[in-house]
Amino acid sequence: MTKILTIAAALALVAGGAFYYTLRAGAESPGKFRTDKVKRGDLLHVITATGTVEPEEVIDVGAQVTGIIASLGIDKARSTPKEPKTIDYGSQVEAGTVLAQIDDRLYAAQVWQAKATLDRAVADLDQMKAKLVLAVATLTRSKELRKKAAIAEADYDQAVADEKTARANVGVDEATIELSKAALKLAQVNLEYTTITSPVRGTIIARRVNVGQTVVSNLSASSCFLIGKDLRRIQVWASVNEADMGRIQPGVPVSFTVDTFPNEVFRGKVIQVRLNAQMTQNVVTYTVVVETDNSDLRLLPYLTTNLKFEIEQHHDVLKVPNAALRWKPRLARIAPSLREDYQAMLAEQPEGEEAGGRGESKASQSPGEPKATEAKPAAAAGGSNGKGPAPAQRSKSKSHEDRGRLWIRDGDYVKWVDVKVGATDGVMTVVHGKDVSAGMEIVVGEVVETAGEDTKNPFAPAFLKKAAPQKKDKEKEKS
Repeated sequence: MTKILTIAAALALVAGGAFYYTLRAGAESPGKFRTDKVKRGDLLHVITATGTVEPEEVIDVGAQVTGIIASLGIDKARSTPKEPKTIDYGSQVEAGTVLAQIDDRLYAAQVWQAKATLDRAVADLDQMKAKLVLAVATLTRSKELRKKAAIAEADYDQAVADEKTARANVGVDEATIELSKAALKLAQVNLEYTTITSPVRGTIIARRVNVGQTVVSNLSASSCFLIGKDLRRIQVWASVNEADMGRIQPGVPVSFTVDTFPNEVFRGKVIQVRLNAQMTQNVVTYTVVVETDNSDLRLLPYLTTNLKFEIEQHHDVLKVPNAALRWKPRLARIAPSLREDYQAMLAEQPEGEEAGGRGESKASQSPGEPKATEAKPAAAAGGSNGKGPAPAQRSKSKSHEDRGRLWIRDGDYVKWVDVKVGATDGVMTVVHGKDVSAGMEIVVGEVVETAGEDTKNPFAPAFLKKAAPQKKDKEKEKS
């Protein structure tokens, strides 16, 4: 009997412990707020966009004639007397540098043929001039004989016709010579085209032919080399959303970064706003050309850039981190006396608008893991690896002020402060409000430690393991 009572007591103890453990697993521990302060200072109002580094001028060198690539030009800068190097990617070339040589045997034969045709035309002209001299002399004699009635009229008419025919034949041969000269010139030009040379000083960006490859020139010249004219002068082609185009004009200063030099900021200015807008997934963007100096040749063609167009400077203003405007507390963290008012405000807001100001994002929490409810700061618009510019994200800066909401601590809870939101630089945002002052402590996030729903107690019965999620669902329904 004692043994049975001992076993029953042990089972009761295990069941009670399992029940208590399950209730603790479903309970939420108090949250810890992360705070920052309202700061006073200067803020640069910027518009963000993405772009692509482009050479100022690109020349596509092609083949004007059809033939087989016999050889590539010599890169003198990289060659040695023992080991010559041919023109390749990255080679520096001058105007007139030989890039490639097409097999010229066919075109040389055409030149010889044209020269022979010209020589024959010259010989024919000399022959026709001799016949013309004979025809003129015959006509002169026929005129004298006609005066004496010593020649038939038919013979006289024949002499006149022969003289005119000979003179016409001379004109034909003179024209044939000009035609032969033109054919020779054409053959010589085609022969010259077998040597492909660089038209400008620059850098080989792409080499598209190899020795032994046949290039075919039809309606357009086939592309063989792509040359960047002067990579010391570079441009950035930025893709800017239509909503921001009203504030971007030539002369606006620009700062930008590239992924390969993440800690270095490059400077430039707007030199052109192109009017040929593009639409991608119902987003209209314009291409803005930014000029920058690349004397050190660090910026390579087609790098992706993150740009900031510096629109205006704000001095001595109150500013807060963007995370403070995006953060939205859970209802359980709002002061109990304000919860009904908060829910009423949520119901009055337009669909899709968040309560914490512009750009809020909802935080998700994984059960059993501490996770901040603070949203990530707004990043610069992302880009593409294609050639040419990528679509820009719409800038969060606006010309008018929006309403926003900051949160301050109220014991273990928070309460809100309504503010007007102004310009932003992508990290900080200007705020105005009678209840906002420099140094005020504001909440930017919360770390909540919750026991995971999948927490398993090997001693708990199956029905007790499901108790915690059910309790949470009931709490959510009450709130």
